[in-house]
Amino acid sequence: MFTSPGPELFQLGPFVLRWYGLLIAVAVLIGLNLSSWLARERGLDANLISDLLPILVLAAVIGARTYYVAFEWSSYQRSWWDVFAIWKGGIAIHGALLGGSLAVILFCRWRRVPFWDVLDVLVPSVVLGQAIGRWGNFFNSEAFGVPTDLPWKLFIPEGNRPGVFKTSEYFHPTFLYESLWNIGIFVLLMVLFRLGRERKISLPSGALSCVYLLSYSLGRIWIEGLRIDPLCLGGQPPFCDGGLRIAQLMSLSLMAIAGFGLFWLYGRKSPLPDPGLKQADPS
Repeated sequence: MFTSPGPELFQLGPFVLRWYGLLIAVAVLIGLNLSSWLARERGLDANLISDLLPILVLAAVIGARTYYVAFEWSSYQRSWWDVFAIWKGGIAIHGALLGGSLAVILFCRWRRVPFWDVLDVLVPSVVLGQAIGRWGNFFNSEAFGVPTDLPWKLFIPEGNRPGVFKTSEYFHPTFLYESLWNIGIFVLLMVLFRLGRERKISLPSGALSCVYLLSYSLGRIWIEGLRIDPLCLGGQPPFCDGGLRIAQLMSLSLMAIAGFGLFWLYGRKSPLPDPGLKQADPS
């Protein structure tokens, strides 16, 4: 059984250190070092990652918040200032991926470097960061699944339970499911990267990114089906009755894109079009 000790690690006067913030900081630090090393292994300038990181983090946060607010706009009608109150919660990983991808495209066009090579050295850090960051949901007692009596059940305080489940105490720890799934993806990506570096398998530019999108989206589809706080299109939580779960729709779309990308690379044996290179640049 899992029980959160609370969202705060410690408080010193007005300063409060929250577990979520600490985990995100750790994930960013690990990601910087890991992607810098992978960049060197791929033959890129490792300084590219440190130059990109502040832009990438800012774009990901803005994208994650904008995405969430767009689908929860009705909740902000009374006080639109709350749109900027990100410390109150309300971000979405798919928005972070969209915002981050746009930032990488613009950065690559500015620095004239291949987009897919840069993205390939970023995605292992991204998925590892997702695995670490999901534990923030545990400390905040949020983003959990439907009630369960399984041995690894998660206790949720009454104040964090939705009204329809006020009498239930234990829920699926979907944060744990996704964290473990993401760790598995991280291991897969690192193994593929090493095999490609040693030329034991064919791993053209963009293949690693497609594998990430395909595998992450596959796991997110089934995990999202357990959650009771989904963003809904045409329905209401906890089950989006009469509507659809946005994360599942986005995951299906990303799976289709990733599958097409892999077909393009291995079926047609052609390199992926590079959105980071201007038309006038040699390719």
